[in-house]
Amino acid sequence: MKQLENYQEYIDKAVMWGIGVLPNLVMAIIIFFVGFWVIKFINKMVRRFFAKKDYDETLESFLQSFISITLKALLFVLVVTQLGVKTSSLVAIIGAAGLAIGLALQGSLANFAGGVLILIFKPFKVGDFISAQGIDGTVKEISIFNTKLSTFGNQIAILPNGQLSNGNIINYNMESTRRDKIDVGIGYGSNIKEAKEILLQICAENPNINTEPAPEVYVGALGDSSVNLTLRFWANNDVFWAAHFYVIEQTKLRFDAAGIEIPFPQRVMHQAAKG
Repeated sequence: MKQLENYQEYIDKAVMWGIGVLPNLVMAIIIFFVGFWVIKFINKMVRRFFAKKDYDETLESFLQSFISITLKALLFVLVVTQLGVKTSSLVAIIGAAGLAIGLALQGSLANFAGGVLILIFKPFKVGDFISAQGIDGTVKEISIFNTKLSTFGNQIAILPNGQLSNGNIINYNMESTRRDKIDVGIGYGSNIKEAKEILLQICAENPNINTEPAPEVYVGALGDSSVNLTLRFWANNDVFWAAHFYVIEQTKLRFDAAGIEIPFPQRVMHQAAKG
């Protein structure tokens, strides 16, 4: 009988505790859902604001990501405080957790710092075509922790900002023009002067190739099977690849028409006479 009374006492205490906690729990749930809706609304308004303003896309992407994470962190603090956790205790918990998380997530902190460095020094921006970490692609988005590139095959490559900010980066859009270098080999019996004139004529006929600086052709090397000519020309970034592929195709067609051989590697075998 006494054991039943003890169980009843525990049940009564649990009920009283639940009655005391229930209002705070209900209010915390309400704060969570209302706050989450408010955050979505604010993020939507921020996107609309940036859409109307002519700000740098890199800055827009970074700030949107930062605002969203900051608001969610504030919502978490409000919910936990509503559940009865004192502010002083919460600060101590956050400080201890921050230290532990900081040690565990050093890579993420490095990525955050890298994102800030990218935002400040601007080695590239959204829309630039870059080569970094062994990947070539157009910068699609720069967030707090990583950068997204759209590759030639339309895949999305996600690069950590920490490694990106500390590694080598080639930005092909930093300058408005690029110089191309195309090597082509001709046979030793072919006319070098005629081949050079054909290459320069191809460049002169293509409006995508700049006349200043003027295209140039020179003998780059005397190979084992060919005389290697090197063609260099300049083109604007937006038409660079069109000019590049045009020159390669026209070189083959016009060399064939002129009887200029583009040889493939050959090996001559000598057999010693038997004595």
